[in-house]
Amino acid sequence: MSLLTWLLNLVYCVVVLLAAPVLLYRILRHGKYRTGWSEKLLGKLPQRPTTHGEPRVWFHAVSVGEVLQLQSLVADLRSSRPACDVVITTTTTTGHAVARDRFPDCTVAYFPLDFSWSVHTAISRIGPSAIVLVELELWPNFIRLARRAGVPLALVNGRLSERSFRGYRMLRPLMNRLLATFQFLAMQNEIYAERIRQLGAPADRTVVTGSIKFDGLQSNRNNHRTAELRQFFCLPPAHKVFVAGSTQAPEEELALDTYERLRHENTQLRLIVVPRHKERFEQVAQLIRKRGLPMLRRSNPGRDKNVGTACQNQSVMLLDTLGELSACWGLADIAFVGGSMGSRGGQNMIEPSAYGAAVTFGPNTWNFRQVVEMLLDNSAACVVANGEELTARVRVWLLDPESACATGQRAKQLVAAQQGATRQTVELICGMLPTGRPRCRSAA
Repeated sequence: MSLLTWLLNLVYCVVVLLAAPVLLYRILRHGKYRTGWSEKLLGKLPQRPTTHGEPRVWFHAVSVGEVLQLQSLVADLRSSRPACDVVITTTTTTGHAVARDRFPDCTVAYFPLDFSWSVHTAISRIGPSAIVLVELELWPNFIRLARRAGVPLALVNGRLSERSFRGYRMLRPLMNRLLATFQFLAMQNEIYAERIRQLGAPADRTVVTGSIKFDGLQSNRNNHRTAELRQFFCLPPAHKVFVAGSTQAPEEELALDTYERLRHENTQLRLIVVPRHKERFEQVAQLIRKRGLPMLRRSNPGRDKNVGTACQNQSVMLLDTLGELSACWGLADIAFVGGSMGSRGGQNMIEPSAYGAAVTFGPNTWNFRQVVEMLLDNSAACVVANGEELTARVRVWLLDPESACATGQRAKQLVAAQQGATRQTVELICGMLPTGRPRCRSAA
């Protein structure tokens, strides 16, 4: 074991010990982090059998957003290499649940924590031909042990925010060694590519492919997932649907304020609220109840008993299930994208744009700076600074539906024009796969 590996293990142990009280509290109080500990701490991912020449690709996607990006990537990869065996790991519980739902024919597991023993065991049990990291996951022990095992590494749909860049720059000697390990680093745009080059990524292995977030997006509002939600929530075509998605506090309150102010002005207005985290589903339900508003919950098994009353009373609809927001955006005439009024930095506004919804979001969207600039420069979205501006913007679009429709169509056309990154990325992945899969060398 090298000195660096020993030091990293020591640091990780200290961090885990310090975080233990918080983890224990969240396990007992909120039911979080209860599963996957043998995979995380010991690397006991599902043992994959030895194959005869077929490649095996291990994709790592941190959470729900990255998992959903894999849909088009995995589909195109299997189209190019039908015999390819796919393993998907995630870090979060929600990401794991969505991966199991969206990839029932793939092996899904939790990503090992960056202890040398868990990483070594995980790599040995999976036996990958290649490992593909989505967006930016740079764990030193994992990268070094993958290299030692002879497994090629790639980064796809890479992004590097200004804040992350400043942090990584303080570790440039280490970053230089880690980034030199990658077969290729496929970045979303030239800004991200230049930042990662400055951290030491080899220029000849750093490529700009665009963002795969633009690929594989649903734009047909009649797709079966959206149609099923429309039927469940009892939404006839005449209704004007306002979706507030990927929300965090206090964005649900702002959306509810807007709805309460406008629902008497437009009796066809309906609100769907989609909280970002499942831990807040019940909290948001309580917010709706405290306002005395009728509510229809997606998770409610008794929905059929009160659907008539719910529709007549302009119920607020709460989408409190995982993995359905993408389809729900297809119901939106007007979409507010959450995570943008606080410190999170915004959430994915590409999905509602692909459907042609009139999209708005708050001022804090640095996680999607390039996308936001593109939409705003083409009058394909609007920024609102607070709850009052959100209400005013929704009112304008309700009073002038032609303007809302035109805004949405501009967004839809822009998204379509950005597509193509998946095809380039799959070509790069296929280029590093062997014709036959040699047995990995020991990562010890």
